[in-house]
Amino acid sequence: MGSSSRCTVIVPTYNRRRLLELTLDSLAAQDLHRDRFEVVVVDDGSSDDTAAMVRSFEDRFDLRYFYQPDEGYRVARARNVGIRHARGEVCVFVDSGVLLHSASLSAHLDAHDAGAEPLALNGYVYCFNLDNEDARLIRKHVDVGDVDSTIASLARTGSWPDVREPFYERYSDDFGHLPAPWLMYWTCHASARTEQVRAVGSYDEEFRTWGGEDLDLAYRLHRDGARFGVSRAASSIHYPHDKDQGDNTRSAQRNYRYIAAKYDTPITRMLTEEPAIRFSLFNEVIAKRGLPGCADYRAGGTG
Repeated sequence: MGSSSRCTVIVPTYNRRRLLELTLDSLAAQDLHRDRFEVVVVDDGSSDDTAAMVRSFEDRFDLRYFYQPDEGYRVARARNVGIRHARGEVCVFVDSGVLLHSASLSAHLDAHDAGAEPLALNGYVYCFNLDNEDARLIRKHVDVGDVDSTIASLARTGSWPDVREPFYERYSDDFGHLPAPWLMYWTCHASARTEQVRAVGSYDEEFRTWGGEDLDLAYRLHRDGARFGVSRAASSIHYPHDKDQGDNTRSAQRNYRYIAAKYDTPITRMLTEEPAIRFSLFNEVIAKRGLPGCADYRAGGTG
């Protein structure tokens, strides 16, 4: 890819009009020229006025809106709609309520343009809270009208860093050498080359409840040779929203069992162990057990 590469920002949404508006506001403030990116919003059946709000942004950047009927949780299918219609060389996956620093999209493209090797890149996500802890304090601290200054403050004070920060500190920001780097690829804010995402089959639409569809895609990107890392320049804020971590955890565990059965490798089967292995320790356990990596296991004819 050359310096004229474009990206497609794919934003799935469902009845989160205000959160989506914050995300679109941050996209309208990007330092990347509007000719270098497009935004595809895919609505998974919202019943609020999401469509009208999205239309209000049509003159601010290249924007397309797709609607699919509400037939339950179909975020994998929604993202696939975006991938199918993407015109950019890079797909940037962003969730409603993620506020991007003005340099984020430039940072994604710069990283992908830097080498020939395909990249699966995390954006850095401040304020990601698992169960709405500190939500009131975070909302008070975040200036939605000045995302860049808020991120500068968060970085300076060390407040609410990316929950994966201990992992990054342990293994470095370039962690593609690990046997299971895909566990840290979360598509609340991440990117990959459009051509490779399509080549590995995009998202698995069998995921019909919360959790795991991004890891499943990341596993296939990993097996297809993508290099994993994080760009701190592609920083963002995860604005708090209502969630039920208990329900999410139970849903994710069911989906992890699906992933384990789908690929049936020593590493993927670890997703079903009880007690659950923390993702931040997963690679350490793999090393201690001397398990074969994904490519090695596949080469043996059994993965």
